[in-house]
Amino acid sequence: MDHIEALRQLVEADRWIERVRAQRDHLPERTELAGVEQELRQLLADLKGAQTTLDPVATALATARQQTTSLEQRATQLAATLASSTGGARELEAIQHELESVRAKASDAETAELEMMETVEPLEATVRDIKERAQPLVSRRGELQATIAELEATLNEEIAALQANRVSCHEAVADPWRSRYDAAMTRVGVSGAAFVESGRCDGCRIALAPLDLDRFKHRAEGDVMECPECGRILLG
Repeated sequence: MDHIEALRQLVEADRWIERVRAQRDHLPERTELAGVEQELRQLLADLKGAQTTLDPVATALATARQQTTSLEQRATQLAATLASSTGGARELEAIQHELESVRAKASDAETAELEMMETVEPLEATVRDIKERAQPLVSRRGELQATIAELEATLNEEIAALQANRVSCHEAVADPWRSRYDAAMTRVGVSGAAFVESGRCDGCRIALAPLDLDRFKHRAEGDVMECPECGRILLG
């Protein structure tokens, strides 16, 4: 194999590796996953805000319910005591007075409880709605993460195989062309050589000057020249 053909195969090997790496690093699933995670972050922020508003009101409602229950239980006890009491008129009057007071307080507590419920219910509905909206997104995130992991594993295996082939292609290029190729690749990345297409270096995409293009076309067989712009070895 002559050095020109060996360089061509090395360029193709490096470009295939770059293509597969780009495919791995720019999976459409990654873009979708980023969108899903952004939505979830926003929902989490909304949930925290809604929960912060709900918590003190819900706590107050729970306290009001306990107070209402306690007063109702006391009223029941007083009513039972009044019904079974054999005490004098003054004692019965005191029990009756306390019963009326407790019932009035229980009524006020129940009214306050109902008012709090009217405030709590829409807040609870908001929290439920946010959680319901988040559930399918959480599921989709898991699916995307699994798909990405599977695709990455497959593409990494392909890259490893391509890199192994690249070693053979690299070794097939004799010096000094291999050293020139490596130096150019270190400077510009991806590959150390490029093809001339329609008068342009397909590495940097810049058109060759007329004199450079003429020199390239009339170079001696087996000779190579470098792109004046990017420094890659130019191949026909």
